[in-house]
Amino acid sequence: MRGIKQFLLYGLLVFLVPKLTIGQENQPMNTKLSLDQILDYALENSPMIQQSLLDEEIGEHEIKSSLSGWLPQVTADFGASHNIKRQTQVIGDQLITFGQNYNSNLLFQVNQTLFNRDQFFASQTKDLVRSQLDQSTEGNKMNTVVMVSKAYYDILLTYEQLEILDENLNRLQKQYQDAKSRYESGLVDKTDYQRAGISLSNLKSDRNRVATSLDAKFAYLKQLMGFPLPNDLNLDFDYAAMEKETVMDTTEELMVQNRIEHQQIETQLSLFGLQTKYQKWSYIPKVSAYYNYNMLFFNNEFSDLYRKNYPTSVVGVSVGIPIFQGGKRTQQIKIAELNEERLQLSKTNLESQINTEYETALAAYKSNLYEWESVKENMELAEEVYNIIKLQYDEGIKAYVDLIVAETELRTSQLNHYNSLYKVLASKLDLKKALGNIEIN
Repeated sequence: MRGIKQFLLYGLLVFLVPKLTIGQENQPMNTKLSLDQILDYALENSPMIQQSLLDEEIGEHEIKSSLSGWLPQVTADFGASHNIKRQTQVIGDQLITFGQNYNSNLLFQVNQTLFNRDQFFASQTKDLVRSQLDQSTEGNKMNTVVMVSKAYYDILLTYEQLEILDENLNRLQKQYQDAKSRYESGLVDKTDYQRAGISLSNLKSDRNRVATSLDAKFAYLKQLMGFPLPNDLNLDFDYAAMEKETVMDTTEELMVQNRIEHQQIETQLSLFGLQTKYQKWSYIPKVSAYYNYNMLFFNNEFSDLYRKNYPTSVVGVSVGIPIFQGGKRTQQIKIAELNEERLQLSKTNLESQINTEYETALAAYKSNLYEWESVKENMELAEEVYNIIKLQYDEGIKAYVDLIVAETELRTSQLNHYNSLYKVLASKLDLKKALGNIEIN
């Protein structure tokens, strides 16, 4: 009996374990995610990228649909009719009635395209259409990497700001209590205590404003990632590593060919060139072969209609020669050539825009990097000044207003430091995008 129970328990576990495993695979991620992990998730689940992948799949089906015209087209048509009043005609001195009361036919037909400009155009453009769709997906992936990275940095630096504000709150809280104790002891007047209260209240307001902004920033990051909105998203980061990320080689030369936008317009130019050829092919005849087999049924009695059939069969070649269309083809060719010329001008303008974007991004990166390094030095200096004034205030050498000023300058320099760091990281991403160097895992 015990062996039977063990056997049943084992069977139950075998049945349940796979289901539990599947359920666990679909659970949201609860571990802290690094930037690389977030980017991997976004590249798999971003709505914008998912749409691009669907566009690729739709495009592939459209290509196959266009190319299907090269294959034989087989059709079957059935018809049946009842001649209520048959045709009568005079032949010689007699009235002759033609036809039967009931007619029916079953037609099988096969058409094979030998040359058709639509099918030839589909064959010539299929690879370019695939490239165009691939480039669109790649461009969306690059944009996703840039936007997700900026949103990630924004959240993490907001956490750093909160940590700074919490440290300042603890410091101000202690100063508030010290000023209150001194006031109650009669060592100082009421203004020190009041100033400390005002500063503490303002700092709490700043801290609340920064903290409440996190919800919106997380919502934006989840939107970009395609992350389930109800689930918690925990981020992992290394501040020292973030500082190292600020470094970038600014001597790299701009190669417009690396930009996905330039690659896309090159593909469009190739498609426009084929479009011009397509219009010129309108002078070429359409050639197709066909075969049909038609089973004819007719009888004056409906019950005997399908007892016997009279088949016919035809095989042949059809050639459609366009002779004159009122100058339409000439105008269509001219339109295609002008569109091609217009796109060439757009390419030239795009290259100029890319260069301007690169110069702007390079200048912004250098400026933000210099500003961050300066602000970092100011922060260290402000911290040193605050510590000195704090000691002097405790010794009674400095007034409380000097301590407040020093504390405010320290907090401002600390917050400016993180804001400047975000600007450097964001401008670095913009510069890499301008160079066409965004890495896609």
